[in-house]
Amino acid sequence: MKFDVSSTTLLSRLQSISRVIASKNSLPILDCMLFELKEDKLTITASDVDTRMVTSVDVLNAEGSGLFAVAAKILLDPLKELPEQPLNFEINDDTLEILIHFENGKYNFIGQKGDTYPQQKPLNDTNVSASIGAQRLLNGVSRSLFATADDELRPVMNGIYFDIQQESLTIVASDGHKLVRLRNLSVHSPERASFILPKKPANILRSVLAKDTEEVKIKFDENNAYISGSNFEMVCRLIEGRYPNYNNVIPQENPYKVTIDRISLLNALKRVSVFSNASSSLVKLHVTEGALIVSAQDIDYSTSAEEKIVCDFNGTELKIGFKATFLIEILGNIASEHVVLELADPSRAGLIIPAENEENEELLMLLMPMMLND
Repeated sequence: MKFDVSSTTLLSRLQSISRVIASKNSLPILDCMLFELKEDKLTITASDVDTRMVTSVDVLNAEGSGLFAVAAKILLDPLKELPEQPLNFEINDDTLEILIHFENGKYNFIGQKGDTYPQQKPLNDTNVSASIGAQRLLNGVSRSLFATADDELRPVMNGIYFDIQQESLTIVASDGHKLVRLRNLSVHSPERASFILPKKPANILRSVLAKDTEEVKIKFDENNAYISGSNFEMVCRLIEGRYPNYNNVIPQENPYKVTIDRISLLNALKRVSVFSNASSSLVKLHVTEGALIVSAQDIDYSTSAEEKIVCDFNGTELKIGFKATFLIEILGNIASEHVVLELADPSRAGLIIPAENEENEELLMLLMPMMLND
């Protein structure tokens, strides 16, 4: 086999799928990437058994066709240091000796047989499909990933829940303390279906979608999902189990509605939280007419801080406590200039909602309160 390919294009494709490869694999072949040459297209696959990424690159002057596998490290590390230039690959079909010629030198190493690489099972006949814009999917995954759990006893909470309905797609993540619900009204499906995407493929998806602007197709059955964009296809094993009814935990009647500048509140929390107790990270929000007072203290070290921020609120006073690190995370994952805090009482969950939602989107974030001593 022979072919020519651009070094930067090849490196870009290799890097986009290399994050799938685990540091320790049960099968030695999974330390490798699988290459398949067919006519003028080189298809590259990386896998860790549960997740599989496939991408392709156009090549020139191709001769022959076939499969071969190469250790990911042996290609990635040298290509990172190589400036843009054409690479000429020569693969001996019998011995799998691989020669890469370029302007100032050559690399020579032995590949492995590609036919021992694990193959992906196809979806069953009852699979469901949907399409969503790459940037909308990126938006949903990026804003919800931080709220997923690391809970061995409840594995369903360790992923992002995709709830596909006839009129919308709802993306949900929760760890029991915080919850994100992003409803996208531009996605439609003839039937209702759902799946739970694990954290690792969600992280990989976030990195590859950043460069994609086209539609992403999602096909899934009860075990696996195929997610394909313009330059990649990802196949991953889904988390099995029933996701809790997320709507049940969202309080509906919230008499306290505080509209406040998001950046002002975020920066105040970052400053004030330095003075909070290191183990609890508790900050107190004191809602008064026209102002929100953010305060924290650490009795053990006799430190405290307080800041007042102008807000839009008319009503009776309320004091409520939150974990500062969680509230900072939530505010950092909202894009709008102003946010609305919807509160009921110090023992019920608070809602943080953008004052201006993006087109066809409804974003809601929930945070459970912490008990105040006073």
